[in-house]
Amino acid sequence: MEPKENGNQPGRVIEGPTNPMVTPLLNDLYQFTMAYAYWKAGKHNERSVFDLYFRKNPFGGEYTVFAGLDECIKFLANFKLTHQEIDYVRDSLPGSEEAFCDYLRGLDCSDVEVYAIPEGSVVFPKVPLMRVEGPVGVVQLLETPFLNLVNFASLVATNAARHRFVAGKSKSLLEFGARRAQGPDGAISASKYCYLGGFDATSNVAAGKLFGIPLRGTHSHAFVSSFMSTDEIVDKVLQSADGETTCDDFISLVQTWLTKIQYSPSLRGFFAETNQSELAAFISYALAFPKAFLALVDTYDVMKSGIPNFCAVALALNDLGYKALGIRLDSGDLAYLSTEARNFFCAVERELKVPGFGKMIVTASNDLNEETIDALNKQGHEVDAFGIGTYLVTCYAQAALGCVFKLVEINNQPRIKLSEDVTKVSIPCKKRSYRLYGKEGYPLVDIMTGENEPPPKVGERLLCRHPFNESKRAYVVPQRVEELLKCYWRGSSDEAREELPPLKEIRDRCIKQLENMRPDHMRRLNPTPYKVSVSAKLYDFIHFLWLNEAPVGELQ
Repeated sequence: MEPKENGNQPGRVIEGPTNPMVTPLLNDLYQFTMAYAYWKAGKHNERSVFDLYFRKNPFGGEYTVFAGLDECIKFLANFKLTHQEIDYVRDSLPGSEEAFCDYLRGLDCSDVEVYAIPEGSVVFPKVPLMRVEGPVGVVQLLETPFLNLVNFASLVATNAARHRFVAGKSKSLLEFGARRAQGPDGAISASKYCYLGGFDATSNVAAGKLFGIPLRGTHSHAFVSSFMSTDEIVDKVLQSADGETTCDDFISLVQTWLTKIQYSPSLRGFFAETNQSELAAFISYALAFPKAFLALVDTYDVMKSGIPNFCAVALALNDLGYKALGIRLDSGDLAYLSTEARNFFCAVERELKVPGFGKMIVTASNDLNEETIDALNKQGHEVDAFGIGTYLVTCYAQAALGCVFKLVEINNQPRIKLSEDVTKVSIPCKKRSYRLYGKEGYPLVDIMTGENEPPPKVGERLLCRHPFNESKRAYVVPQRVEELLKCYWRGSSDEAREELPPLKEIRDRCIKQLENMRPDHMRRLNPTPYKVSVSAKLYDFIHFLWLNEAPVGELQ
């Protein structure tokens, strides 16, 4: 879609969605059949209100990170069916009238309003992430795209946040999932929303360019095994970091250091002959990237070859004023190998008088997930950075979040969706949502109220009720009240709206919100459920409408 001028801020253009495949046709057929039926019945311009929310937190946890809002607003701002798309819709709806196509040609989101919780917020079941208001004909066509843009984004951002929680603040988290993601969009979206959820960098170059995410990466086993010997290295010259001197034979300098390591008192007998093809690969990579040398050390044998070869190259670089970054471990017992590698580095620092050598970065990869990182923490390890791919970007532990898009009001008349499964009963009417904070600064409860109810006030006692269980209720005296839903789109109105912040600001918000949650809500095992409630007045209305809409049975 071509970027269009923002209706309520003339002159400001909102770019289209990141993925050009996100068009009005990224939709389920029944959205268009409903749009046609609304139009045929003359209902298409009736004012409707829909809530987008989810019913259960993912991954067995008790929190979710909301993501995908910016892409929804970009889609909304550029919503317009092309002539070719309209022709296809007409052909897909046999018997539809031509006048419906005229309606579609004039369709845009100039009369739509979107209220949403800020992206990157910690959110909970039943509370609307987005409230979408507008003519029912067009809002119905937003359901599938919005759910598509929010479901995976929020799921993978939450997965990233959970990995960050178990790894701890001090570790670097690197997203390495592009090759295992579900297609190109899965890879790009995962990189973006893993960064939002607290990861530090990605290996995905396209995502780095699109979103400004820091890039990280070194080389693979293929690079190491592609070398046979140091004879293959043609250019052995390396200029010093300050540019004042030149080493004419970097290979000889490395081999000198390897001999010193081999015969240093505390390392003597630790290894014999290292793999020379691996050494050649390390030397070649260091010559190419002397300022960013980080080597994959497990192609042959980590402790008898990889680590000594790395140290020899790193020490040679040190002679020329460069500082090697560290190593990557991609197999084996990561707790043991990382500890042994650290001990080796510290021994080199002591024996060879190289300050800081013991602080080399140790990066671990190899199908890591929450459970393996937790296990490493319990065993004790010396890993500084985790490269995580498959389990992260595919959300292996849970396939989908399960967001839904439900009609809650039309023509100012509240609507409710009933079900024998009480978790699927919707909360009717246009609502306002608040987060109430306690004395310690932690969020205590989220509460939904009717649109026209007075907002909760600091220091005033308030009854919070479970939406469907009458015995679950509690009084709260909030020390701080935060209204959750903010306006991000007002169609053609000139009234102010919230700006879409850059990704870095959304990420910062996410990290800050997660840090501000009570620890028992965040823990991996048996987390305490966060309370979501409704006001007493809304509780009464829900159950009045429920009884009013539910058919009365008859016993024979």
